[in-house]
Amino acid sequence: MTDDQPAVPGWLTRLNQEVVGCKLCPRLVAYREQVAREKRRAYRDWDYWGKPVPGFGDPDARILVLGLAPGAHGSNRTGRPFTGDASGIFMYPVLHETGFCSQPTATRRDDGLKLKDLYITAAARCAPPDNKPLPQELANCAPYLEREFDGLRGVKVVIALGKIAFDAYLNFLKHRGLLKTRKGYIFQHGAEYEMPDGRMLLASYHPSNQNTQTGKLTRPMFVGIFKEAARLADR
Repeated sequence: MTDDQPAVPGWLTRLNQEVVGCKLCPRLVAYREQVAREKRRAYRDWDYWGKPVPGFGDPDARILVLGLAPGAHGSNRTGRPFTGDASGIFMYPVLHETGFCSQPTATRRDDGLKLKDLYITAAARCAPPDNKPLPQELANCAPYLEREFDGLRGVKVVIALGKIAFDAYLNFLKHRGLLKTRKGYIFQHGAEYEMPDGRMLLASYHPSNQNTQTGKLTRPMFVGIFKEAARLADR
């Protein structure tokens, strides 16, 4: 892998600026800013991001990773998806091993990490209390996700991390009139579906501390997801 990253296209720069400035959800605005003020003792010297977290990665990617939402002391602190929390500590070494990431560690926005053929985004862009965004909050965020799907034209495989992300992609297709019902699309780890928009949907358990510490999601299982995604993208 080289360290070259394609330039961020203008449409994505504008979208990310809108995401960062979004204040549509009063509950999330209050929570993310409160967390950024009060901080966690281990990060008391950090200047928390405390804003919505934009997507990140290769704008020419064939694979898109769709997560749930920023972690209160992870992305809400660092400003980059899966950076600085347990989920990222589990995920980025796997991305590095499978050839999608320039380094196995993700600590801050300026740590030099680059993604290749992969783009990471989320169903919700603000850290929610208890990691549970409300339906209306997900709906408020949905137009940002739709614009990413429209602009990232090379995407052939969507990896949904968890059921909320899985449903967010199905809802996008429903909103576009490409899917009449979510019935028949069952979330389970490793499930694959050829979707009406021509993309493949690949389901994975979320690499949350809860899933990885209990063994519900193991490293070999997660490596398998990204190897399968690469295979599907090469078809």
